[in-house]
Amino acid sequence: MMKKVTTLAILAASVLASSPAFAEYPERPITLIVPWSAGGGTDAVGRTIAEGLQEKLGKPVNVVNRTGAGGVVGHTAMADADADGYTIGLATAEITTYKSMGTSQITYQDLTPIGLVNFDASAFNVAADSDWEDVKSALADIKANPGKYKMSGFPVGAAYHLAFSGFLNDNGIDPKSVPVVPSQGAAPGFQELAAGGVDIVPSSLPEAIPMRQAKRVKTLAVLSDKRLDAFPDVPTVEEAIGKKAVGGTWRGIVTPKGVPDEVAKKLEAALKTVVESSAYTDFMSKRGFGVKWLPAADFEEFMKNADESNAAVIKKLGLGE
Repeated sequence: MMKKVTTLAILAASVLASSPAFAEYPERPITLIVPWSAGGGTDAVGRTIAEGLQEKLGKPVNVVNRTGAGGVVGHTAMADADADGYTIGLATAEITTYKSMGTSQITYQDLTPIGLVNFDASAFNVAADSDWEDVKSALADIKANPGKYKMSGFPVGAAYHLAFSGFLNDNGIDPKSVPVVPSQGAAPGFQELAAGGVDIVPSSLPEAIPMRQAKRVKTLAVLSDKRLDAFPDVPTVEEAIGKKAVGGTWRGIVTPKGVPDEVAKKLEAALKTVVESSAYTDFMSKRGFGVKWLPAADFEEFMKNADESNAAVIKKLGLGE
């Protein structure tokens, strides 16, 4: 009898040892792909997320910057990695633009969403001496004078360009009627605004701080569902005109398609804890980034809506294939 029990115990142990041990994930270091250069804002967010995940998961999370082609290289690397949970990525808003822009066939559908970790709403910034005192008067003037007013602060087709163009389109204004003076970021755009070369700079509010403090720029509204805690004086578009408008740029954690559900759920739970931690929220606040958490299912819906909205705006702007 004793021999039979011992044999059964050995067999049971053998079966357990050969079974997939998802509860053991992760058993080795994880790679986090960041699709933009080291030292930039997305890289900083990625490294902060990596530190938090490393603490929660108990294994090293190593950041690898895969840059090029406006983020296409990095996002493609995320999608092409083995679907075992050991390569994850920090996807950015551009993933919902590539196919419509004709720069790549990759879309959010090639990735498994884990969670949204950041959203930076676009603000409607104008020169301090602008005749526009509110959004209603600005929209009426823009609509009545197509081609007269220009905007800057980004390359053509960037997230803030599409967000503001979508806002114009939703308010019955042809987005092509506000030409873009391209710039590599908000800073040169604000210089152009202060010099009178352009009339509008859609950007995140933190990027506008220096010019707002110098009283060279005023912000008419922010494209957010609620006022930003750090800028309580800036109304939302909905408050300004009675019609909701949300747009900007964002970042979220993803994995390749086909990652085991158990792994995805463990990553999601760990990521939620990181995003809600004081270490993360304090870092984001200090850098001026907006914290926004959406779990996997809501993040997928968020990307779907962004993809559809961007496709419509890109077509309206004549930027796609």
